[in-house]
Amino acid sequence: MSRSPAVPGGTLVLDSEGLAKAVLRDRTVTGWLALARADDLRVITSAATLVEVVHPRINRPALEWTLSRLVVEPVTESIAQHAATLLADTSLHGHKYAIDAMLSATALAAAGPVTVLTSDPEDLTTLCGRRVTVIKI
Repeated sequence: MSRSPAVPGGTLVLDSEGLAKAVLRDRTVTGWLALARADDLRVITSAATLVEVVHPRINRPALEWTLSRLVVEPVTESIAQHAATLLADTSLHGHKYAIDAMLSATALAAAGPVTVLTSDPEDLTTLCGRRVTVIKI
């Protein structure tokens, strides 16, 4: 039995570096996005990730176009509480790892299988464990 074409086959998650590289049309990230589209994967990031990516020199039209092609998941109370639990469970401090924890909680709440594109695979692997595939970009 195959899945319905209307149901995504999993989720691709972009961290701040993944989103920044998507905005810059980085060849590797663009390839991942094309594969995600071809495989009917949902492409997401956390609203917290925008805080890291948006800065005065960013190409706003390119950012807006990129954001129109993915889903920006909100940081709800549930996601925030899960992020805090991930930090506590891994003995990491919220100040340094807060945005990674919110992205991790968002990834863990997404439909699987989940793949995260990140420049920081060690921290995301620590936070997510083996429940997601973490790819260094």
